[in-house]
Amino acid sequence: MFIVKVSVLIGCDGVNSVVAKWLGLQKPAFAGRSAVRGNAHFKSGHGFEPKFKQLVGKVGRLGFLPCDDENVFWFFTWIPATKEEGMEEDPIKLKQFVANELKDASDEMKSIIANTSLECIISSPLRYRKPLELLLWENISKGNVCVAGDALHPMTPDLGQGACSAMEDGVILARCLGEALLKPGVEDDDEEYKRIEMGLKKYGRERRWRSFDLVTTAFMVGFVLRNDGKMIRYLRDKFLLGFIGGLLLRKAGFDCGKL
Repeated sequence: MFIVKVSVLIGCDGVNSVVAKWLGLQKPAFAGRSAVRGNAHFKSGHGFEPKFKQLVGKVGRLGFLPCDDENVFWFFTWIPATKEEGMEEDPIKLKQFVANELKDASDEMKSIIANTSLECIISSPLRYRKPLELLLWENISKGNVCVAGDALHPMTPDLGQGACSAMEDGVILARCLGEALLKPGVEDDDEEYKRIEMGLKKYGRERRWRSFDLVTTAFMVGFVLRNDGKMIRYLRDKFLLGFIGGLLLRKAGFDCGKL
């Protein structure tokens, strides 16, 4: 065992963050869905347009996006049943499960699953930070310790903003610390600590509402897209899909400012 002394500790240790637990943040909640993610490789090229496409079915939702001329990223989300427990550790069962659910889908979508090797398939339960926790408790930082990325705002992937918001965290955190430390007058360690603490508090204030907004919106978009209720399904298919598409673009257009 050894001890490392640092001026600032930034917890970027993911959804199961040890630093977040130390700060008093609760364990992320299960969103009620699981997701399979994979990468399909087409040796001779796939020929798909560079567009994101998705299919909402009775059991789950599949989406895919070409990465280049030969590789396609895809995902499949669904509400797991008891009989499917343990399947997440078996890529053979995962691939067969998704293929069975897409038996009535287009040949295009079927080919993506067929061209995915077993080592390129992963699955995990979807978890999120309860939004009110971000607003009611001021524990994004404490002293010279804070969290960022999934350690701060784990969210369902329905907005595609998980990694993007982590980069926003980095820009704003660097700016807040820079503003605090670059001002003249830091004469001793105690003064430096106070400035770091104030910089992290400012970072927490700036990221609180943005994190709340993203986590809440992602959860609600996933709820609407996955809901099987007749009324929700009717409203979604007739009116809400266009609105949701615009919503995704608006959330992605956030300006986190300059360093």
